[in-house]
Amino acid sequence: MMNTPHSALKIEGLGLQIGGATILKDVELDIMPGARVGVIGPNGAGKTTLFNAISGVVRPTSGRILMDGRDVTRLDVSKRARMGLGRTFQTSSIFPKLTIFENVRLAAQVSLGGNYSLLRFPRRSDAASRLAAETIEKVGLIHQQDAFAGEVSHGDKRKLEIAVLMVTDARVVLLDEPMAGVASGEVAALTENIRSMHAEQQSTLLMVEHHIDVLMGLVDKVAVMYSGTVLAFDTPQNIMNNPLVQSAYLGTSA
Repeated sequence: MMNTPHSALKIEGLGLQIGGATILKDVELDIMPGARVGVIGPNGAGKTTLFNAISGVVRPTSGRILMDGRDVTRLDVSKRARMGLGRTFQTSSIFPKLTIFENVRLAAQVSLGGNYSLLRFPRRSDAASRLAAETIEKVGLIHQQDAFAGEVSHGDKRKLEIAVLMVTDARVVLLDEPMAGVASGEVAALTENIRSMHAEQQSTLLMVEHHIDVLMGLVDKVAVMYSGTVLAFDTPQNIMNNPLVQSAYLGTSA
């Protein structure tokens, strides 16, 4: 009998209560390796809280989170990261006073077994620096690699975050509103960066995004959240045609 492959990410009966308020309730998701999943829902539906629970920022009060069959519910953020979980946030999490190159090189340094040390900068010819330069070129930032990260556009900051994820070789990637604050003219390039990252890394992608047209063009499954639970989990086409989803979310402003 053939062995059934583990889900890349499986969420079972996940719940979170804070001060008597129910934030997440009986969330169920089963995501296979390599899938691209969009997470949508109105403000307050629990999307970012779900990402916080998956990444270890908050600890759920019930249920389980499994990565590749391993229960990670009680593991901290750093241990989940070492297992291959990567995440971007609604607000940029880069080091603004370091250059684009230094940001990516530090991440590459850690990924290759080093640490976050700024005291001994490696030469541009070492393995971490080569990996950083190659990745910066892939996301289209090579001409700005010496610019301070805090001084580039929102779109370029998001590209930088994608580059950091690429050098860490994350197997499960959570993107929390990657288009937030990005100028309309930069959306297409950033979308292509995300598509390329997924294809090259063969990662499993979960993405929260209010730009529904962008999200629907990137993902193969969509989870609709409403009042802290998953209302539907299906293909983009089926989600768009689901009357329950339309009444609960798509017919209202996000």
